[in-house]
Amino acid sequence: MTLTSLSVRDARFPLTGGAGTDSLHTNPVYSYATALLHTDQGITGTGLAFTLGSGNELVCQAIQLLSEPLIGQEIEALMAQLGIIQRRIADHPQLRWLGPHKGVVQLALAALNNACWDLWAKSRGVPLWKLLLDLSPEALLATLDLSYLDDALMPKQALTLLRQPHTQTNFLTSGYPGYDTSAGWLGYDDAKLTQNIKKSLGAGFTALKLKVGSDDFTRDLRRATLVREAIGDSASLMLDVNQKWSLPEAEAACRALAPLNPLWIEEPTHPDDLLAHQRLNTQIMPGKIASGEHFPNRIVFKNYLQADALAYVQADAVRLAGVSEFLAVSLLAKQFGKPIVPHVGDMGQLHQHLVLFNAIVLGQEPVFLEHIPHLKPHFVHPAQVVGGVYKIPQEPGASSDLIP
Repeated sequence: MTLTSLSVRDARFPLTGGAGTDSLHTNPVYSYATALLHTDQGITGTGLAFTLGSGNELVCQAIQLLSEPLIGQEIEALMAQLGIIQRRIADHPQLRWLGPHKGVVQLALAALNNACWDLWAKSRGVPLWKLLLDLSPEALLATLDLSYLDDALMPKQALTLLRQPHTQTNFLTSGYPGYDTSAGWLGYDDAKLTQNIKKSLGAGFTALKLKVGSDDFTRDLRRATLVREAIGDSASLMLDVNQKWSLPEAEAACRALAPLNPLWIEEPTHPDDLLAHQRLNTQIMPGKIASGEHFPNRIVFKNYLQADALAYVQADAVRLAGVSEFLAVSLLAKQFGKPIVPHVGDMGQLHQHLVLFNAIVLGQEPVFLEHIPHLKPHFVHPAQVVGGVYKIPQEPGASSDLIP
């Protein structure tokens, strides 16, 4: 099966009624810069990169600029050296200046890499999770670019992690636990929030996330208290700041929210401020800081893990350079003993495959997979969440195909 051409789709889905809103992103348009890899056998690989609307067209243009090395490749030969090819594309001697390894060009690489993985799984007639579980450690390692990680993770160490006996295979029958983000968008008033909590609990979720970072912190505290009282002490509450606070503001807010026993506080300040995250995770809210949604590459994750600046690793395969870089971060997280709780810019479609790899192949501690249902009608095979649990997808590929 040979890759013959590439096309792109600029797919945008406006939201209504306050859905998707947080402290800094007040009018989101959930969007995908979509890479479509076409083949001589009529099968197409679909790769998604996530944006919030404006600028999505720039990512689509970058996808076209970066795609040339993939065209003409046979899929098995391509995947046998994807790590090498990925590094070559990422280090394009001119386009690299626009990053490196971040921003629009990195998002474009995410779409291309994800399309390759989707096509490989489709070519073998299996869901992506099955492909990942069946690959030999050596074959999987060949798909990764581990450059700049050798002070924390050598290829030999990665192979050791990949050669562990598979564990926790019960997820293949029971499914993977989810948590509900859609109940607590910042733009919802208290009445809507209360209504959503009841719906979420009724749907079987035992973990909810609330957006905080209001201009008036007393609103955050009131709403967080409302959620904790509604869900009880046994359910998990997560709080997401979306980078709104400065470090002094974060310190004060975290101390005020601590009595509500949040499982984690997410993106408490600017994602580039490693030392602020380190202080919050080690001194203010020990072991309760989650971040990674806006980390652009594996090297930033390495630095945060080395500095003990986060407790929960929120990698995202449609914001990093695709599945390959997500798996590299998963290996790093395993090396440092931290759980992966992905941010799901793909609404859980692709990540429902990747968390199974993390749990079964790497034996990572399973936590939850975020669930956001707003784009469910737009996918050919939408993720199925029943009783708060992701059901295991059975269709070939990475569950990324959008309805035309």
